[in-house]
Amino acid sequence: MRTRRGGCYPKVDMYSDRTVLKRLRDVSGDIGCRKRVKMWLETPRRRDLFEELPDDLVLCILCRLSSTASCPADFINVLITCKRLNQLVQHSMVLCKASTKILEVRAKNWSDSAQSFLKRCADSGNVEACYTLGMIRFYCLQNRGSGASLMAKAAINSHSPALYSLAVIQFNGSGGSKNDKDLRAGVALCARAAFLGHIDAIRELGHCLQDGYGIRQNIAEGRRFLVQANARELAAVLSLPSAAANSPSWLTWNKLSHHRVGSGSATCPLLSDFGCNVPAPEAHPASRFLTEWFAERGGVPGPGLRMCSHNGCGRPETRRHEFRRCSVCGAVNYCSRACQALDWKMRHKAECAPMVRLLGENGNHEADGNAVNGVINGDVDMDPDGDDDENGGEEAMHEN
Repeated sequence: MRTRRGGCYPKVDMYSDRTVLKRLRDVSGDIGCRKRVKMWLETPRRRDLFEELPDDLVLCILCRLSSTASCPADFINVLITCKRLNQLVQHSMVLCKASTKILEVRAKNWSDSAQSFLKRCADSGNVEACYTLGMIRFYCLQNRGSGASLMAKAAINSHSPALYSLAVIQFNGSGGSKNDKDLRAGVALCARAAFLGHIDAIRELGHCLQDGYGIRQNIAEGRRFLVQANARELAAVLSLPSAAANSPSWLTWNKLSHHRVGSGSATCPLLSDFGCNVPAPEAHPASRFLTEWFAERGGVPGPGLRMCSHNGCGRPETRRHEFRRCSVCGAVNYCSRACQALDWKMRHKAECAPMVRLLGENGNHEADGNAVNGVINGDVDMDPDGDDDENGGEEAMHEN
């Protein structure tokens, strides 16, 4: 009996550009006839060099693209290119490196798929996704526990905006009652964020030291932190490659800038103390999402609740009378001293003083005169509302 061994089969060259094909054709009508075999050579096919690249190399390129993308469209274009890129771009290594611009979501485009994408990035270890999704869940979707845990996950990885946001939550007792305030925890989180260079945290820590709010009072040290926040603000502007940073107009010295702040001015943060008009800092995408989210709902987060009056913040109250209002006009309220300080220099300084003058014309000239002097010097107290702590004087927010 004759057996068929491996040597009897035709040899196929794996590295040849030509492939030997066989076609079997049955001859109808002749039952006893054996099948005829017809062989021919296929024309050489063009090789796809991309398919020969190893996955590790492609992932390295996609990680670089993901970390430097300037808009979500850059990421979407890769998704729709081919099936292989669609699979590799959703790898955890690529999602972990996704930049803030890719994760930027508009409130009008919010959907379950957007939340699912942010959740996948957060599960991959992307701290920006943890912070953004945490802020959205905590303030917009009112899922306090999940939002706080996501922000805590980002804070553990030394994400300074997450540390500062948790500090604001501790200062205000957000998501709970006024008895849930933990001033020492807020100061500790704020100090950690300030150590990492977060400007608002440095400014907040300076005011805490000046007022003795959650920490032993040290006016000189608090003032040093405020000056350091101004210096870092200037350094951040100088590091920008935009035309606004290269323009010499913001360096123009203006001796009377404190008394001539236009209500529509967008370039007057704290560095106006030194005569400079510096462009306002760009808000974080999470803050912009909060602002757009509640703006689409009439600017009211809920019955009896208010928004932080600083345009670049977007935080709402989670209970009534959580934020503090200006003791002079009572028309604005802020979630933190940092927001109060920035809004005072950018907008509220021009709006608050005329209201004090109107009060002075009603007869109480002495008291209102002192208030006007305080406004000119920048000493605007932030008094608590009716249901806040009795020692409101110790917790007054002001900016020197």
